[in-house]
Amino acid sequence: MSHLKERSEKNCLNCNAVVHGKYCHVCGQENLEPQETAWHLVTHFFNDITHFDGKFFSTLKYLLVKPGFLSSEYKHGRRVSYLNPIRMYLFTSAIFFLIFFSTTEVGDKMVNTSYRGKMRSEIEKMDSLEFQKFITEVNDGKIMPRQEFMKYIDTAGNGGLHFSTEHYNSKAEYDSLLRTGKVKDGWWMKMMTYKEIEMREKYHNNQNQIFKAFINNFFHTFPQLLFISLPIFAFVLKLFYYRRKNFYYASHAIFSIHFYVFIFIMLLIIIGLNQAMDYTGWTVFGYLIGIISFYIFFYLYKSLRNCYQQRRAKTILKYILLNISVFFVIGLLMIVFMFFSLLKI
Repeated sequence: MSHLKERSEKNCLNCNAVVHGKYCHVCGQENLEPQETAWHLVTHFFNDITHFDGKFFSTLKYLLVKPGFLSSEYKHGRRVSYLNPIRMYLFTSAIFFLIFFSTTEVGDKMVNTSYRGKMRSEIEKMDSLEFQKFITEVNDGKIMPRQEFMKYIDTAGNGGLHFSTEHYNSKAEYDSLLRTGKVKDGWWMKMMTYKEIEMREKYHNNQNQIFKAFINNFFHTFPQLLFISLPIFAFVLKLFYYRRKNFYYASHAIFSIHFYVFIFIMLLIIIGLNQAMDYTGWTVFGYLIGIISFYIFFYLYKSLRNCYQQRRAKTILKYILLNISVFFVIGLLMIVFMFFSLLKI
């Protein structure tokens, strides 16, 4: 219910019917003053998404401490007391990816290349004497300016992406070799070679920048990857529990949604603990991350056991097969999304 002032007029602003009471009996709209403050819009948004009147927190409590309970309740039709699972998925996934992308920087730290056992960032931080000693050791006693050496690392292919053993200066050169028959590549290799030439031209042969662009594109496909994997996860559950005729695909989908929401919340906690560990240096946060990681796997087992109500031995077997199947599917999806991330460079 809104906290806006009720209108003194009794005509519905939506359908113009006569209003008896607070709500229109024709369209159901509440008879309120149309002017809203910015604060009201914000609170209205969060109320609609999460039902902060208590439903959100009670649902969250059951989700975290009673694996499989919410999915079982939903299947048996007891739904009004809990937050809608789809609404909860949208809210938690939005919060998770907002925090994930704001705390995960795709920079030199993530795509840090190395040379002779030294990371690129380590070489950049060396003072002049340290760098001179290092460069004479790796360059047969010859001195090389730091800027020239860093450029060499970027273009030498450390951490870069290569599709062919040969490097061509341009598409025209490659096409000429194809026409003369000196190069005999199939359609797949030709497409990959064209893409490599295009990337090398776009990033001026800087392999480090190419790899950074690829990682950045791939990271930003995670929301789509997880969204596509969810119905596949539900389908795998349907296959494993095909004899349970009272469980329709929608029941498995709701189970999957609840489990994904749980994963998002656990990952948010892990991100927070990682930030705290980086800030304080306390190893206790690392132990907590390990405990939470273990709980995620244990949670899935307990969810299967509580929701599908099968014997422990059968549940353990299906749990193991489910994990193997899901890791295989996620691996295939990652390969597909890596390919499309590459094409977007």
